[in-house]
Amino acid sequence: MNTPDWPDQVFAALKRAAVRQIAYVPDAGHARLITRAHEDPSLNTIVLTTEEEGIALAAGAWLGGVRAALLMQSSGVGNCINMLSLPVNCRVPLLLLVTMRGEWGEFNPWQVPMGQATEAVLRAAGVIVHRAITAEEVAPMVAAAAHLAYDSRVSVAVLFSQRLIGAKQFVATEAAP
Repeated sequence: MNTPDWPDQVFAALKRAAVRQIAYVPDAGHARLITRAHEDPSLNTIVLTTEEEGIALAAGAWLGGVRAALLMQSSGVGNCINMLSLPVNCRVPLLLLVTMRGEWGEFNPWQVPMGQATEAVLRAAGVIVHRAITAEEVAPMVAAAAHLAYDSRVSVAVLFSQRLIGAKQFVATEAAP
């Protein structure tokens, strides 16, 4: 079930956790959260060209006294495998909010392998993983993950299931003449 207000609740949880920087690779699953971040002048929003840049930005933000969150899609987790060692080795907190693909109603076969491997890959890299399936659990889960990450200086990911965000649909277009 796709409940439209859960991204607003996640945004409120990030604000309560004193997150001041949000880095992201554009993603339809995070669209509402990204829009809210851009509308808030107290937040520094950074568009990334690749997800692993966000890990370095979050580490730099922490060293500068700022809490950051990194938004990405499950396919981006594969891009970050090596870089995930940075926050673990340096005891820098990392909060990842990951929209899942390759699960519930997926139409794109290229999304399935990383979507199925995301949780195991994150755990193997030393990231604590929580999975949100219902809209009701998202905001409390993000709040708890933020406290765990920032208070304990660990990496924590919240996976937003494809069932929660809604499966993308393939839309055929007419061929050009």
